[in-house]
Amino acid sequence: MPTPVGRLTVLYDADCPLCVHLRHWLLRQRQLVPLDLVPAGSREAMRRFPALDHAATLREITVIGDRGQVYRETSAWIVCLWALAEHRPKAHWLATPAGQPFARMTVLAAAKWREALKGPDRGDGPGGDGPAEDGSARDGLCADGHCEVPGPPG
Repeated sequence: MPTPVGRLTVLYDADCPLCVHLRHWLLRQRQLVPLDLVPAGSREAMRRFPALDHAATLREITVIGDRGQVYRETSAWIVCLWALAEHRPKAHWLATPAGQPFARMTVLAAAKWREALKGPDRGDGPGGDGPAEDGSARDGLCADGHCEVPGPPG
């Protein structure tokens, strides 16, 4: 029986310190299904997936399978874990009715943290206040490779 997915492309926000951290984490894991990590909204993303709503991919993680499957939000995180050797059993559980609330809460918490890291005055894209072209943080937020945990909003 053929594998339903042979390769996954993860579109991530390269201007988000949390997203970049998770990109590096994914790359360090043993992959059962190869992951290509491509900045969302980039020329490469647009070249590979011309019909995709690229503005939406900057707001939420999007994963595309090699057979045209598109996973967004919670499903995208679960399929990323499914692709990893050590995390596939957890991905199977997170996809069940018992695990889905945990997966959803994790995604919501990550979205809140991401929002707090970016802040209301942070740009979304080239020329904004996110990482420079070389991937380093412009504002020093993660300049030493460690991102600070934001305090509560307000």
